[in-house]
Amino acid sequence: QVQLVESGGGLVQAGGSLRLSCVASGGTYGMNIVGWFRQAPGKEREFVTAIRWSGSATYYTESVRGRSAISRDSAKNTVYLQMNSLKPEDTAVYSCAASTLPYYAGTYSRETTYNYWGQGTQVTVSS
Repeated sequence: QVQLVESGGGLVQAGGSLRLSCVASGGTYGMNIVGWFRQAPGKEREFVTAIRWSGSATYYTESVRGRSAISRDSAKNTVYLQMNSLKPEDTAVYSCAASTLPYYAGTYSRETTYNYWGQGTQVTVSS
């Protein structure tokens, strides 16, 4: 079992920055990819970014590419999401997800790729 706990959300003005953290505990030795998803009010959850636990690759959705950076500290079992130049449309609950399942190339954005989810942290960007 892997437990995921997110933190770092909050209220920020447009143009500001936030760094989200996702701390994993439990069966982390089996993790192969960790991703961030977000869900805005009235919308479906969408993929934001992901990182292979080996650090060999990162993936971003187009709307955050160039404004965000995902990284991980394997010694701390923590994945970070640095978000810059935030926009009101970035407002959402951000959740991290991890997978201990076999990973298939190109599936990083699918919710079904991940078998563990955190509770989420709220990010609100005011205009």
